[in-house]
Amino acid sequence: MKLLVTGVEGYIGCLLAPLLQARGHDVVGMDTGYYRDGWLFSDRGLVPGFPRTVNRDIREIEAADLQGIDAVVHLAELSNDPLGENDPELTFGINHRASVRLAQLARDAGVRRFVYTSSCSVYGVADGAEPMTERSPVNPQTAYAKCKTLVERDVGAMASATFSPTFLRNATAYGASPRMRFDIVLNNLCGIAATAGRIVMTSDGTPWRPLVHVLDICEAIACVLEAPTDAVHGEVFNVGHDADNYQVREIAKIVADVYPACEVSFGPSGGDNRSYRVSFAKIHERLPTFRCAWDAAKGARQLHDVFERIGLDADGFAARPFTRLKQIKYLRTTGQVDERLFWRY
Repeated sequence: MKLLVTGVEGYIGCLLAPLLQARGHDVVGMDTGYYRDGWLFSDRGLVPGFPRTVNRDIREIEAADLQGIDAVVHLAELSNDPLGENDPELTFGINHRASVRLAQLARDAGVRRFVYTSSCSVYGVADGAEPMTERSPVNPQTAYAKCKTLVERDVGAMASATFSPTFLRNATAYGASPRMRFDIVLNNLCGIAATAGRIVMTSDGTPWRPLVHVLDICEAIACVLEAPTDAVHGEVFNVGHDADNYQVREIAKIVADVYPACEVSFGPSGGDNRSYRVSFAKIHERLPTFRCAWDAAKGARQLHDVFERIGLDADGFAARPFTRLKQIKYLRTTGQVDERLFWRY
């Protein structure tokens, strides 16, 4: 297929595009370039080549950009809760309204498939006792998560005989990527362990979080694109596997096992009430070719090896391009983007 991958220069996109190319697809990338400053390491095994990329904000995509495209994989949004909460109205404008507009343009241009990367954060608050399924009620707590539910609703309503959307509710990602992110839990704790030697948790670490390796997210996207249409048409899939549901304190201990000299301490019960376990049975039943190749311990070892190879230090770990909110604030402060995050130059 000829594919358009938005957000191709991001944490997931820079790994996804080469994987899709290696599977024989013709990939065109699109990215506005907010995080272009950040490239943590080079690895030809992970990123053997990069597709032709159009530099464009998703709010400025035109119908002509979608001509001849068979499927869109939509990654390009303001990613994570702190960034979303920094300017909720702007988040809704980009993550919800611009995403729905993109789907409308794709449908009208004759694009047959639309794969949207949603998030398990839509479940928000649950007691952790029963795993959340795709039929469980959503309870989003942040602008970022609320936008995910709205896009699922509005783009899902567009499904037809000629336009087939699929929604992938990814668990919290982890794992090495050249366009690294240190603002997600396992990556963050591994970075702290590698550079500080001590993990000081400000909460008791009891909330539940499901995790999934970034390469397993890429595999899920590829499997959806290559599946028969009737297997994925209008469907929502949680992406991950059941064994990767952890309490945050367990994630910290997994990291400490990889960094045995690292001390871990916990604080009182925290103010973040988001806690949920997730069932991933559906994606494994409906897409039998999909398998998660990673778990948190293997991912922590991968990060340890990468950080050791590149000599990650405290300055590298704290560098702004690897934390979404830091980078966006920098671009605004330096006048490179305006208040609505459009490039000035």
